Amino acid sequence: MDISLVIPAYNEEASIGLCLDTAIENSHGKFKEIIVVNNASTDKTVEVASRYPGVRVVTEMRKGTGHARQTGAEHASGEILAYIDADALIPEGWVEYIERTFERDPKVVFLSGAYRYHRHESGRYPAWLLDAIWWFTPPVYWIVGYIGNAGNCAMRADALKKIGGHDRALAFYGDDTDLARRFHTVGKTLWRMRFNNYSSARRFDQEGLAQMCLKYMINYWWPVLFHRPYTPGHHDLKRS
Repeated sequence: MDISLVIPAYNEEASIGLCLDTAIENSHGKFKEIIVVNNASTDKTVEVASRYPGVRVVTEMRKGTGHARQTGAEHASGEILAYIDADALIPEGWVEYIERTFERDPKVVFLSGAYRYHRHESGRYPAWLLDAIWWFTPPVYWIVGYIGNAGNCAMRADALKKIGGHDRALAFYGDDTDLARRFHTVGKTLWRMRFNNYSSARRFDQEGLAQMCLKYMINYWWPVLFHRPYTPGHHDLKRS
């Protein structure tokens, strides 16, 4: 099974190196390709990512996760497209979990799971608290039938084309719910709490736990009910 790893990156010079280190080390050569999508970075993201043999860097100058993810998909050649964020760390067994899931059930078109947190810039919140937040998601999945985390997911490339690709109009919030909702119309979508990667807690640290939980909750239910995100853009946490 050919798996392409796509990593959108905007001003991630401080994170992309460790992200690629773990992706290469813990995938044991199982990725067909690793694509870093430079999303209009103004720092040394491209320079750092280009140092890695076998890693391909493509550029998308239109900022936003919808643009970056779709550009990555258009450059990828794998049967399965896997996505992580540029501050994420892939654990051992992550790639194998994707392989088993899609090989066992041809009806599965989309797999996603929760984050765990590896970095707490301000130390405002304990890891157990941030990890525990995700346990609200299984009941939502059981009720609605789909839920997604675009920074920790995998999908069949042909199914992505069938649903029209990533929505380039979505800048950040709601893109994962929109994707899961549309995949749900063409096949089986899975949410698995044991399918994790490790993400930075920087957005919680900088914007606050209560505010972020409220934003994520609203921007899950709004696309479910109205097929569009509540929050049109996102606060830019990174400056070069």
